[in-house]
Amino acid sequence: MADNSSDIIAYPFEYQLPFEKDFNENAALQWMGENWTAAFTYAILYVVLVFGGRYFMQNREKFDLRLPLTLWSGGLAVFSTLGALRSAYDLWFILKVRGFQFSVCDSRFYREPVLDFWAFYFTYSKLPELGDTAFIVLRKQKLIFLHWYHHITVLLYAWYSYKDTLAAGRWFYCMNFTVHALMYTYYAIRAAGYRVPRSYAMVITIAQTAQMFMGCIVNYTTYAALEKGDPCDSTYDNIVWSSIMYFSYFLLFAQFFYDAYMRKPEKPPVPSSHKNGVKHHGAKQNGIHKVQENGVWKENGIKRD
Repeated sequence: MADNSSDIIAYPFEYQLPFEKDFNENAALQWMGENWTAAFTYAILYVVLVFGGRYFMQNREKFDLRLPLTLWSGGLAVFSTLGALRSAYDLWFILKVRGFQFSVCDSRFYREPVLDFWAFYFTYSKLPELGDTAFIVLRKQKLIFLHWYHHITVLLYAWYSYKDTLAAGRWFYCMNFTVHALMYTYYAIRAAGYRVPRSYAMVITIAQTAQMFMGCIVNYTTYAALEKGDPCDSTYDNIVWSSIMYFSYFLLFAQFFYDAYMRKPEKPPVPSSHKNGVKHHGAKQNGIHKVQENGVWKENGIKRD
């Protein structure tokens, strides 16, 4: 790690909340250093429960869970918003007084109680956030690869990086807090039964994709600093894993954005009066399309007893 002990930083937090001021950053760093490998156990257990849960729910009625989901998402929205405000203020301050390379290369913010409080609980929150998937499984919603892949890899990488006090974490925490503040607010409003404009969901996906692109830039800047021999609190191994993670996220979120907002929906096939030699007669009653096939009426193509 870089030796910047002679360079004094005056962090801009004039007011500290009691739980921030009393936070023991040394104990937090020690705990994560001793326990970070537990993330692999949690990740394996997560996969077993997710896909075992999907199998268990196959032939069962879905749960509603509207109120629990509203409370869950609302709580995470408040947590993420507070973290975003704190970390964004620090990032703005450091960029203004020290510049971009310093912001990705100096890790002493882990020794500042306010910042390390949010860095630690951001890292630890990746474990309870796995609970997001429980709502998808129990409500029998579509589970896409991006969702569970993202949860697993963020958990593993966040715990791995925090124990090494990765300097670029200043950017990673701030970006993720900000995106999650928008995302969980959206989920809470939707779960509460309110309609949210499609444009808001699009903004969230754009922000997610931009976060991944910015993560790649941060990694490249860190790598360039190490190559030049400049002081930079990072390692080549971390840059490799982080770059793989962020670039794969960028591709997946870009694909998700295209599929969700740009791809034209496929038009349903036009019904033919004769298909496979069987005569069809169409009718519409009370808004339900009915088809008569060999004298048997079907609603929307499904046999009605």
